[in-house]
Amino acid sequence: MGDSQGGTRLERFSHLIAGLVPDAITASVVLTLSVTLVAFALGNTVERVADAYYKGLWMLLPFTMQMTLIIVLSSALAATPFLRRAIGGLARLPRSRNQVIVTAFLGAGTASYLYWGLGYALGPMIAIYCASEAERRGIAIDFPFLLGVTTAAQAVWQYGISSSGPLLVASAGHFLQPVIGIVPLSATIWSPAALIHEAVYAGAAMIAACWLMPRNCRAISQFPESLALTKAVQAPVPRSESAGSLSEGLERSVAVPAVLCSMFAIWLGYHFVVRRASLDINSLNVTLLLLTFLLYRSVQRFARGVQAGIGASWAVIVLYHLYAGVAGMVQYTNVGEKATLAAASISGTSTFPLITALAGTVFACFIPSSGGQWTVQGFVTVKTAMAVGVSVPRGMLALGVGDHMGNFLTPFWYVVIAGIARVDFRSFFGYGLVFSVIWFVVGVVVFTFAPC
Repeated sequence: MGDSQGGTRLERFSHLIAGLVPDAITASVVLTLSVTLVAFALGNTVERVADAYYKGLWMLLPFTMQMTLIIVLSSALAATPFLRRAIGGLARLPRSRNQVIVTAFLGAGTASYLYWGLGYALGPMIAIYCASEAERRGIAIDFPFLLGVTTAAQAVWQYGISSSGPLLVASAGHFLQPVIGIVPLSATIWSPAALIHEAVYAGAAMIAACWLMPRNCRAISQFPESLALTKAVQAPVPRSESAGSLSEGLERSVAVPAVLCSMFAIWLGYHFVVRRASLDINSLNVTLLLLTFLLYRSVQRFARGVQAGIGASWAVIVLYHLYAGVAGMVQYTNVGEKATLAAASISGTSTFPLITALAGTVFACFIPSSGGQWTVQGFVTVKTAMAVGVSVPRGMLALGVGDHMGNFLTPFWYVVIAGIARVDFRSFFGYGLVFSVIWFVVGVVVFTFAPC
């Protein structure tokens, strides 16, 4: 495929898309202006639009901090020596080309299913270690294509245990609770439809990946900056001028993390056992805190890991409030109501998943965040589902298909992955488009016919 005419066309298309799609902040501004113009066209006054924007702008402060913690802690967790050694062990398992592909997909997919941030952080490293070990053994593997495979595997987080929308609506006090109440995870990510989708997509994607591997492979040795990551070792913590003092001893001691981990474990026990509550964003973050402190084993190392990962969260800190402003205009003017009526007029029980997925794809090209997209589209999606006679969970799951289509079709997350892998995102962007077709077709079929 790598030297075929089809592969060349995919590469040209990926370059075209990359040149047309603006950065996330600019896209959010375009979306804000577009919704504002629609609101005015529907007869809303300036005062009503301004009031709706103000109501929405700061309604996601708790959610923004929750998502910031998810990103920062996942980056810190992925950098621990324990996980680096685990990836190295995984990479030594396969003995053939197809086994390398399947191992890389399952490794990245498992990490993503458990936690989306961990998948994005570990996926590129899994591709790097697997490609390095394959080259050492004389197994021909195209490294950029393998990056495309692990990127495709990360899609399974949409219905994994850290899925933003389902976790949000399973948490008390979410912004749509007056409309839909609290929706348990058993009705969304653990529904039969979601589980069927994960299995069918993973199987189809791995078969396609084994079939599409380029014949003329670009080994990882052709990407020296990427290969260097397999030899990276965490630098020792420098001793400060106060070395030997009580404060320095506490910062290096395993006792402080042990106390914190005990407190987190007690909190989780109370949450799941005593209260019999389900997994939500807060319990996920407590779990991440426990694991990160446990693996770093000192406050000093933990602080360094968090400081290294904090830069990845800047977009969420800013963007979620911009998305919330748009959500406010949709929810507190007649835009949401009109959009619901329009969507309901062209939707039926059989066409609702397809239309929802298509709408989600369009919005996702402007909003590279599942949580941000649910904030903007959640109200219209649930109201349309109710109007058509489709369950709210089916609407949420169908929207997830469109959400990740946007991730496949736009460069936002490719750039993040390429930055971790130290390559040009255009080297594997085109391959993601192939997997996007599999993702969309499987998603629409499953969420149209499977029970949820």
